[in-house]
Amino acid sequence: MLTSIANKLVEFPLKRLEPRSNIAKTTAAVLVILHGDIDNPQLVLTQRALHLNSHSGEVAFPGGMWDKTDSDLLQTALREAYEEIGLDPHSVEPVATLPTASPKRRDVHVTPYVVIAKEKLALTPEPGEIAAIFDVPLKLFMDITQYQYFDMKVDNSESGAVIRFPFIEYKSYRIWGFTLKVITDMLNDTLEAGIDLDYPTLPLNK
Repeated sequence: MLTSIANKLVEFPLKRLEPRSNIAKTTAAVLVILHGDIDNPQLVLTQRALHLNSHSGEVAFPGGMWDKTDSDLLQTALREAYEEIGLDPHSVEPVATLPTASPKRRDVHVTPYVVIAKEKLALTPEPGEIAAIFDVPLKLFMDITQYQYFDMKVDNSESGAVIRFPFIEYKSYRIWGFTLKVITDMLNDTLEAGIDLDYPTLPLNK
């Protein structure tokens, strides 16, 4: 499975991108870290610290916002992953740059970089930012029966609408939003997984 993914990722060549000057302050990069058995590869995810003011407790990729000291967005992702989970940048091989996208609830431009571990990873969460680090098998996302949906209000007005978000519950973690979409898009592009996630907007009274 991992070999098939890696072979198809050549269609997403590694690019050391720099943010456009007009959106540099809202530019971020994350790492999609793959490791483990080639037939049952694992993906490294984090749970954000519960005390954070923004998106506390949510599941995310390691990574974060661009800094002017970064030479490019790959360095941004590697630097942030080192700060958040202690990832040695020499322990992984960057192999692909996935399309830049924005989460539905944030005006941030995020570039995901796929890296494959070259050795067994030794990771430690930085408690100021990360509550937990966990591995999830990529095969889980290939099982359509694992997907559930929940509704979230778009805004605070009484006349607002809700978006129905797909998610997967793994152990005590809810994987959804931008994180889930990056994973499923990658599997669709590399394994023709046929995962078709819906994000319907519904009237508030439905």
